[in-house]
Amino acid sequence: MGKVSELRSEAAEAKASRSIVILGATGSIGQSTAAIISGAKGAFTVAAVAGGRDPQALAKVARELGASFAALADPAGYKDLKEALSGTGIEAAAGPDSVVEAALHPSDMVMGAIAGTAGVAPTYAALSAGRTVALANKECLVCAGPAFMRQAAAMGTRLLPVDSEHNAIFQAMNDANLDSIEMITLTASGGPFRTWTAEEIAKATPEQALNHPNWSMGPKITVDSAGLMNKGLEVIEAHYLFGIEAARLDVLVHPQSVVHGLVHFTDGSVTAGMAAPDMKVPIAHCLSYPERINTAARRLDLAGVGSLTFERPDFERFPALRVALDALRAGQGLPTILNAANEIAVEAFLDKRISFHAIARLVEQACEQAQADGIARDPESVTEALEMDQLIRERTRASLAKGNVATLH
Repeated sequence: MGKVSELRSEAAEAKASRSIVILGATGSIGQSTAAIISGAKGAFTVAAVAGGRDPQALAKVARELGASFAALADPAGYKDLKEALSGTGIEAAAGPDSVVEAALHPSDMVMGAIAGTAGVAPTYAALSAGRTVALANKECLVCAGPAFMRQAAAMGTRLLPVDSEHNAIFQAMNDANLDSIEMITLTASGGPFRTWTAEEIAKATPEQALNHPNWSMGPKITVDSAGLMNKGLEVIEAHYLFGIEAARLDVLVHPQSVVHGLVHFTDGSVTAGMAAPDMKVPIAHCLSYPERINTAARRLDLAGVGSLTFERPDFERFPALRVALDALRAGQGLPTILNAANEIAVEAFLDKRISFHAIARLVEQACEQAQADGIARDPESVTEALEMDQLIRERTRASLAKGNVATLH
């Protein structure tokens, strides 16, 4: 019996609610996850929740979802979290180790939605404990993809993709043999600068970059989306998630954000994964997989949309996508290096220390310098990946401090 059949059989035999741990419960994905759980009465229970720096917000979601354990990554927030949960019976903890503890709480599924590299260790801990992981953190695979996929295979569990593009592709593939797939296409909205000139993009402010036309996301991912770096990271993620080489991965700009991914088969047919641009759709699919549940997610009205358009990405105006694709093709741990440098570059842009187009320049320089210095290599483990990540962050910060970035402003 196949994995999907086994899961359906188990679901049919046991109608008891599915227990969930939410890592990143106070972020946008975590909030959408909580909304789906609250709306699906009796379908889910929440074992534990984890958040970053906001004790009040974490306490609120823990109370609303009836979690038994709440962990805050920032140890300085422990007192406030404990006070906010006083009298509820919900155990409070703080610090990075407590987030891993939350990930290891007995559950059927872990929603991995902690943004950035901070989500790698707890998500990997959940996977290593045999949990099914609904993966909303692309950095896990960009930073340590081989280690994650090896561990998933060793534990006999799976990563369910929450990103709208990967979830659409996952559904469109429908367990097809990779030999029958000619190409996989991820779509990009084009972000707020899709029609801007290169000169206009170079002068973009953080406020303009954060004004995404279709999606409501956190600041880091929104900036990534504005420069199409996010699409490059998603191509890297797809490479590991679906086990398909870079040559069979493609990107199209699709401003309506209705077609999230396409699977092109060797017989000439194409299957598209379509939905309204609402993250509740892929989240619900993962939470209930392999079954489906009713949700209040936005419905797709094609007549209302009217037309769907597609265009090739412009690598001249959006060099970050080219840099990411080059890193994937080159290997040698460059996706890990790219990811680390990008997080520092985006942080610097949001702090108004560098210009928008300096983000891609800084990341490319970090990759080139790592290769020149002989430190670029494929990490063998999550520990090695995180060590490389930390090293590249330090080197990138040093470059910023010295002003060693071509055209900072």
